[in-house]
Amino acid sequence: MSDDYRWWQKGVVYQVYPRSFMDAGGDGIGDLPGIAARLDHLVRLGVDAVWLSPIYPSPMADFGYDISDYRGIHPLFGDMADFDALLEKAHGLGLKLILDFVPNHSSDRHPWFLESRSSRDNPKRDWYIWHDPAPGGGPPNNWLASFGGGAWTFDEATGQYYYHAFLPEQPDLNWRNPEVRAAMFDVLRFWLDKGVDGFRVDVIWHLIKDDRFRDNPPNPDWHEGMRGYDRHVHRYTTDRPEVHEVVRAMRRVVDEYDDRVLIGEIYLPVGRLVTYYGEDLSGVQLPFNFHLLLTAWNAPDVADLIRDYEAALPPGGWPNWVLGNHDNHRIASRVGRSQARVAAMLLLTLRGTPTLYYGDEIGMRDVPIPPDRVQDPSEKGDPGIGVGRDPCRTPMQWEGGEGAGFTTGEPWLPIAADADRVNVAVEAGRPRSMLTLHKALLALRRREPALHVGAGSLLETEGPILAYTRAHGESRFLVVLNFGPDPAAFDPPDGPWTTVLSTALDRAGETIDGRLALRPDEGLLLRAG
Repeated sequence: MSDDYRWWQKGVVYQVYPRSFMDAGGDGIGDLPGIAARLDHLVRLGVDAVWLSPIYPSPMADFGYDISDYRGIHPLFGDMADFDALLEKAHGLGLKLILDFVPNHSSDRHPWFLESRSSRDNPKRDWYIWHDPAPGGGPPNNWLASFGGGAWTFDEATGQYYYHAFLPEQPDLNWRNPEVRAAMFDVLRFWLDKGVDGFRVDVIWHLIKDDRFRDNPPNPDWHEGMRGYDRHVHRYTTDRPEVHEVVRAMRRVVDEYDDRVLIGEIYLPVGRLVTYYGEDLSGVQLPFNFHLLLTAWNAPDVADLIRDYEAALPPGGWPNWVLGNHDNHRIASRVGRSQARVAAMLLLTLRGTPTLYYGDEIGMRDVPIPPDRVQDPSEKGDPGIGVGRDPCRTPMQWEGGEGAGFTTGEPWLPIAADADRVNVAVEAGRPRSMLTLHKALLALRRREPALHVGAGSLLETEGPILAYTRAHGESRFLVVLNFGPDPAAFDPPDGPWTTVLSTALDRAGETIDGRLALRPDEGLLLRAG
């Protein structure tokens, strides 16, 4: 029965990037009171859980992923009373609240690191990863930082290097140290005691590094135009075998509390990704599956991905899908506005838990960022090759006019030029808008157990068509998606079928008993009988 599944299996997660969602203070940066003021939109949309990117005190070298206090709220976003009010309002509206947990690294201004770098014999020296220079001088090995350059920074005062997988301002914690684990697990308990419903764990596959500090091997596929970081295969700095014991320990902490969820950020091939479910499902409940972000947008490749991912899942492992987030180009920019509607139907009807990125429900696209307004350290570290993440982090478009309903001040990133046309207020009043499509898909998904917990079966297709069924009990649905710009046809199995929903929102009630004709860039959801 549907009731036998957890909320994180049946529901839909909605990611909020707090700086860009809603500014209640007028300083051009989103905040917690702003998020609270817009929760009604999420209820009307039909999602079930809100995941907040980091809101903790931070020098903002990487916009909150460099944390200086794991138990506080950055004044830009409000204070703890604002957080408590947001949590209470979310729960009162039936929404779950998921926080970002950033355990791989802290800020270099965190008190732990200030102690660690103060002397070689400080009790917290081993809370971070320190190493002597190489025998001939210079960094201990060839490890690289994700945001450009080497991953080792020399500390003049103590004569050693510290390791940072990202910016020098983000020193990596030493998760081999049991004191670090205990301190970070107490951070989890602090927020769980407040009542949060779970965590999305940042770069969880980075947590353990090689204890012999061996050089990473060269990447034979690297070429000009790729990130400098990708010159190497990161064999000794990510996805180490010992990381799974850490993940199991983290899961045990979360399991001390009822009905909470642990989600892991993991960019790995499918075969490695699914190992983070853990033996006997003792790892994260949802190792984030980002492969729809990385797979070529055509029916055969997406079908292969679905098939390979489902086959790789461990027994009982619950699938999940992501089409947009704060680190990747927006779906409407990647595949175009018409195919973005097809993508929405795909995301919200595949078996598993979907995560929806703020603004994708109205079809927001990447916003060009002038050079003098670039904020992202990733772009600054590897300029000119298109790795900057600012374009997908721009302010939410609530309404037309100056500020787009996001702020009364100067927004921290530019607002899209099309915000007068692409916004919540305009689309809420249009019966065939992208927002209306999302509401229809989410309402149907919530109403029909076949669509939120039902079995899925991929059908054999050709050309631009992707098709699959979802079934639960006596209820059976068929999803047929045309990934192409031309009309296409498909022969459904076991008719007749009745059209429930088209991505164009104009074909409900059609009876199909024979060949199904699809228009260009169209998706159809049909019910058996």
